[in-house]
Amino acid sequence: MAPVISREIRLLRGSSQRPQPADFELVSVELPALRAGQILVRNVYMSVDAHMQGRLGTVGFAIPAFRGGRALEGAAVGRIVASAAVGYFPGDVVTSMYGWREYHIGNPSSVRRVDDRVSPLSAHLSVLGTTGFTAWVAMQLSAARAGEQVFVSAADGAVGNVIGQLAKLRSCYVIGAAASAAGAGGLVHDLGFDGAFDGGQAELGRELGVAFPSGIDLYFDTVGGAQLAVVLGAMRSHGRIITSGMLSAFEEPVPLKRASNRMVFAAKRLTMKGFLVSDWICLAPLFQKAVGDHLIAGRLHAREIVIDGIERAPYAFQQLSRDTELCKIIVKLD
Repeated sequence: MAPVISREIRLLRGSSQRPQPADFELVSVELPALRAGQILVRNVYMSVDAHMQGRLGTVGFAIPAFRGGRALEGAAVGRIVASAAVGYFPGDVVTSMYGWREYHIGNPSSVRRVDDRVSPLSAHLSVLGTTGFTAWVAMQLSAARAGEQVFVSAADGAVGNVIGQLAKLRSCYVIGAAASAAGAGGLVHDLGFDGAFDGGQAELGRELGVAFPSGIDLYFDTVGGAQLAVVLGAMRSHGRIITSGMLSAFEEPVPLKRASNRMVFAAKRLTMKGFLVSDWICLAPLFQKAVGDHLIAGRLHAREIVIDGIERAPYAFQQLSRDTELCKIIVKLD
C-alpha cells in the first residue's frame, strides 16, 4: 500500500477570547504502515463543539487542554479504508475522537462501528452524537409527560433543537428561544415546535408570559445566568429544571448571584437537576437504538451547518457563538 498523506489541524497558541484562524496551523503528515490489529480510517465528517473552547486552557474547565504541536481532538465519523484487524473491513462506518485530521490509524477499541443506514452520515455527530446523547439524557431525567408545558433555551443550538424534538415525541407543548427571528421560524416550520421566539433578554419575560399564560412545567436550561433568573418567574409550582450547560459562562466574566432565586425555588417548590453526559455512557447503546430508529423513520431531523474542507475547520471553530444562529457545526473532510 502506498504511503498515506494526511492533513491535520494543530493548535499554535491558546486564546483568552474566541479562537481565531491564526491560532491554528494546517500540516501534512505521512502515516506509518499498518501493523497487525490496526485499521486505517478516512474521516468523512468532523464535529466542531463549544466545549472545545475549554480545552484551549482559557475558560477554566477541568478537562485536559489541547497540546501544541499535535492534532486537535474531536468527534469524527468515517470509513475504514484498510484493515489488519480481525472482523473489521473496508467500507465499515465508524466514529472516533480522532477528528481534525483526514486519516487516522487506530485499534478497534478506539472506534465504534455505527449504522451505515443513517442519512446523512454526519447525523452520527449530531442527533446520534454527543449533542443528541446529551438531549436524550436530559429527557430521561425530566420524566416529561404528555401535555406538559416545556420551554427550551438556545433551542436552535445543537443540543436544544434535539431536546425540543424529543419533547414533541412525548406529546409535550414545546416553545423554544432562538438566536434570531429566522432561527425561531425554523424551529416551528422545520422541527415541529409549537412556537419559538428571538430569545433576547430584554423581551424574555414578556415573551414567556405570552407563550405560557399558565406557567412552565419543565425548563431545559443550557444558558443559565440572567436568562435563568427570568425563567424562574414564569415557572409553575413544582416545576422542574434540567441543566446541561452554562453558555452564559462564556459571556459573563462574573457569575450572577441572585439571593432572590432561592426564595423563588422555595416558594414554588422547584427542583433543578444538573448532569454530566459521561455519567450515562453505559446507556449509550439504548440511546443509539431509540434515537436511531426515530431518525431512520423520519420522526427526528439532523439540523446541521456543514462547512467544506479541513482547511476551513479553524473558521468553523470561530463561528461558535451564542449570538449567531447556529446549530450543529460539521466540517466535511471527504
